[in-house]
Amino acid sequence: MPDWVNAIILGIVEGLTEFIPVSSTGHLLLLGHFLGFESTGHTFEVMIQLGAVLAVISVYFARLWNVATHLHDDPAARRFVASILIAFLPAAFIGVLAHDFIKGVLFETPSLVCVSLIVGGFALLAVDRIKKPPEHTDAAAFPLKTSLAIGVFQCLAMIPGVSRSGATVAGALLLRCEKRAAAEFSFFLAMPTMAGAFTVDLVKNYENMSWDDAGIIALGFACALVAAVFTVRRVLDFVARHGFTPFAIWRIVVGVLGLIGLALLG
Repeated sequence: MPDWVNAIILGIVEGLTEFIPVSSTGHLLLLGHFLGFESTGHTFEVMIQLGAVLAVISVYFARLWNVATHLHDDPAARRFVASILIAFLPAAFIGVLAHDFIKGVLFETPSLVCVSLIVGGFALLAVDRIKKPPEHTDAAAFPLKTSLAIGVFQCLAMIPGVSRSGATVAGALLLRCEKRAAAEFSFFLAMPTMAGAFTVDLVKNYENMSWDDAGIIALGFACALVAAVFTVRRVLDFVARHGFTPFAIWRIVVGVLGLIGLALLG
């Protein structure tokens, strides 16, 4: 299949899966493996995530603009920004230190992705069944210690297949955050996290990239942006109605099918 077709498929998959707890990276790596598509240093898979970041910015632009323009006079706005930055720090620290191992070893192990999808699916099923009433219902007003703890959970997503969204949502639920607020906080935390991953990957792989890579990445980026806007606009209402169990079941099914596919096709 031509690379441009693969880029469209993978871009759409990235946009549809980035903000739900099913592991967009896991889906991209498995799908890329079976499609026979592999970018230099897996740069494509990381860089198209910036399209998903822009989707969050576009959907929440008015809210983000309000925060940005009131940082100087609104303590709540400053606290929200501090909360997101504090949650971002653990992944930033580990991501920079372990970048080469993550990309060179973990990203090259499709079976690990499948196992992570399955284990994470069962973990999400368990967490989604927590019946204790939530203590935190506003994603913009989580306590700073809660935000930091969610950021530590996000580090689990360094393992492909765990899911950045899944790790942060599961951590937030364990910390007594309301489901919708947990998903929304994961949206906001995605912005610095994914922008940081994009920047590190660009610096690390700039010399290995070619103009051909740029064209494929741009196409995947655009598809990811459109698909992610669709997802972000709908996922919160879906979570409010159905919780995270449907995503957990999807993870388990994809993980099992992936293991079967690897066993049959290699």
